[in-house]
Amino acid sequence: RREGQKSLQLSAFWDTGTVCKINQFIKLAEGGAKLTLEGVARVRLEEVLQETPSMLARIEPVREFAEKSIVSEALMQSLNALLKIAISYGRPLPDDVMKMIDYIENPARFSDLVALYVTLSSDELQGLLDTVDPIERLKKVYIYLTIEVQRLQIRGEVQAEVSKRVGKTQKEYILREQMKHIQEELGEDDSRIAEIMDLRKKIAAAGMPNEVRTITDKELKRLEKINPASPEYTVSRTYLDYLVGMPWQVATVDNKDINLAEQILNEDHYDLEKIKERILEYLAVRSLKDSMRGPILSFVGPPGVGKTSLGKSIARALGRKFIRLSLGGMHDEAEIRGHRRTYIGALPGRIIQEIFRCGANNPVFMLDEVDKIGLDFRGDPASALLEVLDQDQNFSITDHYLDVPFDLSRVMFITTANVMDTIPAPLRDRMEVLNLSGYTEEEKEKIAFRFLIPKELEENGLSTTPPGFEVEAVYRIIRDYTREAGVRNLQRNIASVCRKVAKEIASSKPPRDLITSRVVEDLLGPRKYFNEVASEKDRVGVVTGLAWTEAGGDIIFVEATRMPGRRELILTGSLGEVMRESARAALSFVRAHCAEWDVPSEIFRTMDIHIHVPAGSIPKDGPSAGITMAAALVSLLTNRPALRDVAMTGEISLSGRVLAIGGLKEKILAARRAGVKKIVVPARNQVDMADIPAVVKGDMEIVFVEDVREALSHIMQGK
Repeated sequence: RREGQKSLQLSAFWDTGTVCKINQFIKLAEGGAKLTLEGVARVRLEEVLQETPSMLARIEPVREFAEKSIVSEALMQSLNALLKIAISYGRPLPDDVMKMIDYIENPARFSDLVALYVTLSSDELQGLLDTVDPIERLKKVYIYLTIEVQRLQIRGEVQAEVSKRVGKTQKEYILREQMKHIQEELGEDDSRIAEIMDLRKKIAAAGMPNEVRTITDKELKRLEKINPASPEYTVSRTYLDYLVGMPWQVATVDNKDINLAEQILNEDHYDLEKIKERILEYLAVRSLKDSMRGPILSFVGPPGVGKTSLGKSIARALGRKFIRLSLGGMHDEAEIRGHRRTYIGALPGRIIQEIFRCGANNPVFMLDEVDKIGLDFRGDPASALLEVLDQDQNFSITDHYLDVPFDLSRVMFITTANVMDTIPAPLRDRMEVLNLSGYTEEEKEKIAFRFLIPKELEENGLSTTPPGFEVEAVYRIIRDYTREAGVRNLQRNIASVCRKVAKEIASSKPPRDLITSRVVEDLLGPRKYFNEVASEKDRVGVVTGLAWTEAGGDIIFVEATRMPGRRELILTGSLGEVMRESARAALSFVRAHCAEWDVPSEIFRTMDIHIHVPAGSIPKDGPSAGITMAAALVSLLTNRPALRDVAMTGEISLSGRVLAIGGLKEKILAARRAGVKKIVVPARNQVDMADIPAVVKGDMEIVFVEDVREALSHIMQGK
């Protein structure tokens, strides 16, 4: 039908058409059908016979001249050569069609076949269909193909010239524009293209090692092929975000000014000279050697002595970022090693996550409460930490999620713990242990005036007209309202005083100018702690001992009594296995040497002995109460009271030797808080006296003994 004609009249159609044979008919699932037609012959439309329900017309075949001649052969050869030139300029033509053209001898069929592969308008194609003479048709096709070759030649020359002038940047721009156009045609969002380009820029700027860069580029290519609606797209994108965001080459600049670092440490914490000295030593070496690995320190001490705050202070002194990760109650080793990406919701381990958020590869990283890590069917986090805290291995840590090595050797790891006993030996071996002992009353008073009182006055709105604190008022809080090795409860009580003063001001009461000892009692109420030793009497079978717990040092009372029975030893008070063995060793020693204290050996055959350590709800363990139990037994059997203001600690052997114990400073400080005037300790612990403050040594009598008999002479009344 002629262009623009909708009528079914004869005048609406071209004079010449094509009779076609149906080679294939396929019904489509979405409706409609697909036809494959093959042209058979030219025909002329003579008359329209019927328009409805289907069109019917009368046609006449068109007779074509098919005789070969010299002219037709020459034209066919020229067309064949011209067609090959067109192909060389980039005009696509299937190989089987080219072979078919080479073997066709009929000029009419040759011209029709070549015309199919020339870019022509519908009018030009109809003109060829109307041309019955093959010679004329060959001439027209030759003209059209010549024009096509010229167009291809010009386009090739232009492209060659443009390619020569276009640089790498322009070429990338053109390719991206072409890609953008293609993706728009496919219905893909522009934001995704921008997202991919942004990731590519970040990867180039991330400073990754070559091994990591190869894996990242491979993952980015994979991301480009994933449909954004697929869940796998989010998984891959999150993985790439972590790889790109890791601080592979990003580090903060260390403060190498030792004097400034020392000033910062002194501003934030009182005393702690050994730890401050260790940090300054690290800074000194760091200033001489840039490639130094970060140390792995472990702060061990009771609660409230400043372990966590000291980590923050170290980070400030070094000019580094600070990360704190609490390990208390952690049971799953995947929290350290990370989850493999095959799991839904997988993420890196907490250490890699915190490094990612921090944005620097050399922070001060505090692993808090490392002694409280758990163990269950999900693995052992303590074992997972072995590689992280090993200076010979942590330069190449492979997290399960990232699955590429990351260098942790520049990180300064600091662990904190209340006791070392619960930490596995291999993990303990990797740490440089620095003990933070409890504070004396004098040290607490200085800490209160230098740090705690100014802080609480500021936080409770009293900084404009601050009330003063008497020294005796602070000592009253320390002695009567706290019983601790650290200063946490001291700070709480000072905060309570400040809040009550603020309440009085808000109630329009006259502001207090001075907080005295009497005011402390008015604001905090009756005293909460009493002097245990002063309130006790000298009694038979009751001896004051010293213990070392997670909360620091403390005093204990070991009580012994006897009753008619059958030589049974009864132990109560939530005693651990080691403490039970100490009790049995003490009893065996006393029985073996009972004659020295005029105790008949027959007495043991007809009685039971019961040893009890009060505060039965609190678990107790350790060997250091051995000498105390032996003294309680001798006091019981000889009916001689033990001095209440003399405390003792030491492990006992069956021969009566007093063996060294740990935590001496904490125990001595606890004894002083409780009002003990004299302490009996093993002679082998004399080397630990260097850590005891001079004010404590001058306030108490410390006796060193090597044998149980010496110890008994200091605690027993009478002969």
